[in-house]
Amino acid sequence: MQVPPFSLSQQLTDLGPELDDAILRVLHSGQYIGGGEIQSFETAFSTCVSTAHSVGCNSGTDALILALRGLGIGAGDQVITASFSFFATAEAISAVGATPVFVDVDPITYLIDLTKIEAAITPNTKALMPVHLFGRPVDMEALMAIARRHRLQVVEDCAQATGANWNGKPVGSWGDVGCFSFFPTKNLGGAGDGGAVTCDDDGLAQRIRELAVHGMPRRYLHTALGYNSRLDALQAAVLNVKLPHLSTWVEKRAAIASRYIKALADLPGLELPDPAADPAVGHGWNQFVVRVNLSQEEQQTESAPGSNPASHFGLPKSHRRDWLKQSLQEQGVSTIIYYPIPIHRQPAYVDLGLAPGSLPMTEQLCSEVLSLPIFPELSEEQQDRVIRVVKRLLSSSAQEQMVA
Repeated sequence: MQVPPFSLSQQLTDLGPELDDAILRVLHSGQYIGGGEIQSFETAFSTCVSTAHSVGCNSGTDALILALRGLGIGAGDQVITASFSFFATAEAISAVGATPVFVDVDPITYLIDLTKIEAAITPNTKALMPVHLFGRPVDMEALMAIARRHRLQVVEDCAQATGANWNGKPVGSWGDVGCFSFFPTKNLGGAGDGGAVTCDDDGLAQRIRELAVHGMPRRYLHTALGYNSRLDALQAAVLNVKLPHLSTWVEKRAAIASRYIKALADLPGLELPDPAADPAVGHGWNQFVVRVNLSQEEQQTESAPGSNPASHFGLPKSHRRDWLKQSLQEQGVSTIIYYPIPIHRQPAYVDLGLAPGSLPMTEQLCSEVLSLPIFPELSEEQQDRVIRVVKRLLSSSAQEQMVA
């Protein structure tokens, strides 16, 4: 049995007729840019996120850029965020001329360490960009308190957390703006790229909407240098079909995560994601990320360049994590590493001058994390396969180490 890390095949089977009708409706309408499909989706998504406005755009990356531009953040400004994230988090900050300032992450949640934010604030700090990584929401009550204390704006990176909430309030509705991705693998995915910015401020929403169409408040009048970043009608049509299923899909993801946590508990060398018993944590479970702990030797040794991408950048090479990934693949269980190289150690950010070990937890996570298969349509049989193979591999590995 092959178990993919993610698959849309069953979802397409379930929703195929509705999706076909929606796409053909758009094709026959001739309205491919703007129009009713876009308006319907933006209205429905605003309701979903509990904000006054939702502005569709080309991608989650563009959503971050548009949000920062809309807030007036640019050259000379600093934005505090986490390095343990997809590259676009920092890339968007740099794209508007600002500078990303990285804070280490919490070892339990993998999210930005709230206790370290205030030490990173300078007179040039203009905003905080919390990342709701893997679907787990940042403690937004605590983060917003920091932002208010220092009069900072807040841009929520919700790319992996559509459908998640903190204390019952959806992500994307806490900060000044929320930024979402509709990449096909997300909790709410389109048939290609797509994104949205959410907010409550009327003026901010209008600025973002204008920036997304070449800084154009009305046709052929351009008041700012903007972008060509619109959510097209075909993507909106697909999202309109899928959005009503989002809460059910998130519940199914949570059920799979709960099953994994119960079945894989206490395995040697495996650290499971925090089950988030705190009722305030409305986890979206976009990914189920385990840590394959480094051995003492691996923690103490800087690896020579090898097959692991991280080893080329002076990061510890986790032979144990790589062995588990390869062994699972040989047994038909595919996994993904999110992320092997932290943003601050990427060649594109060498000019920041952050020395190895400057963000120790971030760097350790990049050497240990492994994402097991999780998506709403993952069958019980497939879940059983993942559980059995992981248990067998780690149990046999522990026995071999004891004998040795």
